[in-house]
Amino acid sequence: MSVAPFSLANVQGDVLFGLPKQTEKFLFFQINDVDGFRTNFGNVIPLITTAEQTSGNISEIRQTKQRIGLAANEGDGETVHPAVVTVSGVNIAFSAKGLSKIGLVDEVGDPEFQKGQRADAEELGDEGTGSGSSYEPKWESQFLQEIHGVALIAGDSHESVDEKVQSVKEILSTTITELHSITGDVRPDSQRGHEHFGYKDGISQPAVDGVDTPKPGQMSVDQGTALFGRGVDANTDRPDWTLDGSIMVFRKLAQQVPELDKFLLDTAGSQEGADLMGARFVGRWKSGAPLMITPTADDPALGDDASKNNDFRFVNNDQSKCPFHAHIRKMVPRGDSLPDSFLKQHMILRRGIPYGPEVSESEKSSGVTSQDRGLLFVCYQSSIDAGFKLLQQGWANVAAFPPRASPTPGQDPLIGQSTGESPRIITGAFANDTSKPLTLLQHWVDSKGGEYFFTPSLPTLRDVIAKQ
Repeated sequence: MSVAPFSLANVQGDVLFGLPKQTEKFLFFQINDVDGFRTNFGNVIPLITTAEQTSGNISEIRQTKQRIGLAANEGDGETVHPAVVTVSGVNIAFSAKGLSKIGLVDEVGDPEFQKGQRADAEELGDEGTGSGSSYEPKWESQFLQEIHGVALIAGDSHESVDEKVQSVKEILSTTITELHSITGDVRPDSQRGHEHFGYKDGISQPAVDGVDTPKPGQMSVDQGTALFGRGVDANTDRPDWTLDGSIMVFRKLAQQVPELDKFLLDTAGSQEGADLMGARFVGRWKSGAPLMITPTADDPALGDDASKNNDFRFVNNDQSKCPFHAHIRKMVPRGDSLPDSFLKQHMILRRGIPYGPEVSESEKSSGVTSQDRGLLFVCYQSSIDAGFKLLQQGWANVAAFPPRASPTPGQDPLIGQSTGESPRIITGAFANDTSKPLTLLQHWVDSKGGEYFFTPSLPTLRDVIAKQ
């Protein structure tokens, strides 16, 4: 691969920073007229938001919030509102079948991407029937179709996003068939920046070398962890057109919020106990404050302080403060038996957004979900096998991870998946007896489907995909 100098202007904006968003729409499509698509696509490129533009947008939003007295939200890009800055962004990505349809038949150097996510469903633990090549995941029907691409349109309001969606659809016109679209929204008011279980999200993102300035406790990863042809990925034998591209994983994850709340309350016996057990499931209190710093009570001021809320290490083979099974410890077991140099190779850049309505009073009182809600999970990496798939299949789903932890941790209680009938059993949930096992009655996060996509660079969109 020939390598040009690195420039933020060549990378799509969602990859390195996360498109600023109050709302985001994912438009999934098939290409039905290749020549027409490639001819028209040149008119889409001016709409594509680069990492350079995204960085500028985020800076403008934060400065404006400071000027008018609003708190800047750390995490997944920067949430916006029409009263602050009017902004919208567009990115686009293609599945392996989509690239092949366009005529880019050279494999990008990632076997999991070439297979597609449906072929990985059983290994990932997604619920389904059959086994092996006959495995049929219980996904929503729209994800069982052949998807060629997805357009990500994010912005400050439904109006600005819908306007940009309409522009993309008008340009591509009859050259594509819209399969379906999904809209995500930042949660309202005090829940802004929190996912539907109520926990502040996006705190433990890694910094990227040469792009971000690490905050205290934040790991910094090589550019090649996310971008093809850079840093540690520079010596990988990939086609030249993949330079500065990234693999995007999309997953629609449904969350059973009332059921989890009821389980915690029934098991702990009081709301105070439920709050502590929930924090032990996650590794953080709902405010974002980490158990390793404040293990017995929430500290909202700590949770809001980006210079302190990620500045900690786990203690090897000690789960008195934070269980081995806790979600944030499963995903980044810093201080456990794996060296940081190893962990950095497997980190991902997360860019998800919640979807669905807030929990209703009837759902709260019944403890039963009646409305679809959850997370539109998005992450970027240069290797699915070393990134997303390892974290899900090899870490979250494995009872004996982190390695050499005793007693056996059990699966990640939130995202850990299993296709078998055996119950999930964890240890460490009870603060006063960390060896006491707890049987989890159900999965509270279920995959409804997804796909693997390649997010090309701007030069590739302009010079390779668009017809000259």
